[in-house]
Amino acid sequence: MPGNTGSDCCALVYKLCTRIVFGDGATLLFFENIKTAILKKIILRRSHTKHIALSLLLVANIFSVIAQSRGRVWASSAEPLKEMESIRQQIKAPVFANKEFLITKYGAIADGATLNTEAFKKAIEACSNAGGGRVVVPIGTFLTGAIYLKSNVELHLADNAKILFSRNPKDYPIVFTRWEGMECMNYSSLIYAYGEENIAVTGKGILDGNADNSNWWNWNGAKRFGWQEGMPKQTPARDALHELMRKQTDPKTRIFGDGHYLRPNLIQPYNCKNVRIADVKMLNSPMWFMNPVLCENVIVENVTVLSHGPNNDGCDPESCKNVLIKGCFFDTGDDCIAIKSGRDEDGRKIARPAENHIIENCEMRDGHGGVVIGSEISGGAKNIYAINCTMNSPNLERVLRLKTSSSRGGIIENVFMKDIKVGAYRDAAVTCNMFYEKPGNFMPTIRNIWVENMKVTTGGNFGIYVNAYKESPVENLRLVNCTIQGVKIPVQVDHVKDFRMDNVIINGKLMHAPVAAKNN
Repeated sequence: MPGNTGSDCCALVYKLCTRIVFGDGATLLFFENIKTAILKKIILRRSHTKHIALSLLLVANIFSVIAQSRGRVWASSAEPLKEMESIRQQIKAPVFANKEFLITKYGAIADGATLNTEAFKKAIEACSNAGGGRVVVPIGTFLTGAIYLKSNVELHLADNAKILFSRNPKDYPIVFTRWEGMECMNYSSLIYAYGEENIAVTGKGILDGNADNSNWWNWNGAKRFGWQEGMPKQTPARDALHELMRKQTDPKTRIFGDGHYLRPNLIQPYNCKNVRIADVKMLNSPMWFMNPVLCENVIVENVTVLSHGPNNDGCDPESCKNVLIKGCFFDTGDDCIAIKSGRDEDGRKIARPAENHIIENCEMRDGHGGVVIGSEISGGAKNIYAINCTMNSPNLERVLRLKTSSSRGGIIENVFMKDIKVGAYRDAAVTCNMFYEKPGNFMPTIRNIWVENMKVTTGGNFGIYVNAYKESPVENLRLVNCTIQGVKIPVQVDHVKDFRMDNVIINGKLMHAPVAAKNN
């Protein structure tokens, strides 16, 4: 330890900061040693030195956080593949008691006209009170309002069974929810759970949200979805919710519902553990289809999603940990899979990232994006893996899309995509966009993105597209063994640091990362 002066201490912290910024393996240990020495040899000396040292300790702590958050860079695809398998071992399907509760025994009538909300409620409560099991929906069409799932209950649809959801908003009670990444009190999703464990929706039946241009969708306010001048729409309530979020009001006082026209999602387990959605076919949701929020251990497998309504995202896990999306088919009016973690103030306040997501063996048709991260991504996203997927539609806009803005902030990192077959897309194969929606004061970060073995037959406007801040370039973007045919502009990027293209062929030409982009 040098002398006892403030200048000596400054020299130490300068050395510390230098090592943190430029990095070496002993940085954190070095930091701890310096901090301990400052505490022992300077703070206890005299008061004015104490003030100097406390300030320097604050600086040192700040740079310690920087040191621990610099992120990692994969050297080969073997590293993320190994990580992915480790995460897979953590994801376990919920197990249910071997007991069945047939909804028709609780008064349900399969005529497609009788409202069966109470029958579903009674069957689920009986199953839960008995310690759990399977609530069975037999062959037929069962009209219902909101369904609330309780712990240890599997809602199972027999082959050719259909749950048809009511078009009457009054059949959906006001619950605590997230709407486009903002917390509020609004209509229950069509199937909802809060704080439950071990829940599932399974079976080769149909979940029909029953939305169309005359019901739910026209609330979007777009004429192509049935809205006409003079009709109510969601815009005023959406703007009001944004303002309440900016003011950081208590979310439970942000009460919407009747008269506000904020459409519910189809399935939203909120703050739940051990969730499984499997084998069902989903149609015509009022808004997003599957939106688990703040959940842990989520499995979505062999699900078919068909709907081209407004904001008809297929699967939007939000601030969730350990998620497996496997063997699903998406043909949607918006993003097929969109990984989220909250919007702006609400996302930063909760600060729960989307982490440890595996997407595999899925097929994407129409949609704004095949695999999307954002835009409600203020809590960040990390460790996202997508492998062995196929995509093909001239209406599919992007294969991999990262969208954020400086009103969001957050870190998107460690995104791995491999073995992707694409027939056609419309805009870009890989997009990183930091200017989605309005700007703000929270600079986003995108880093460590690896795309390997992507094969595209008929590309669109761009091969690779990056629109980033000069102050926050996309870092460590790497494409390996990719072939993209038929694009108008092979590469359009602005601010990228450490951009690599290894054996990337676009329009028959071997590509190299632009020097300016690599060294930005």
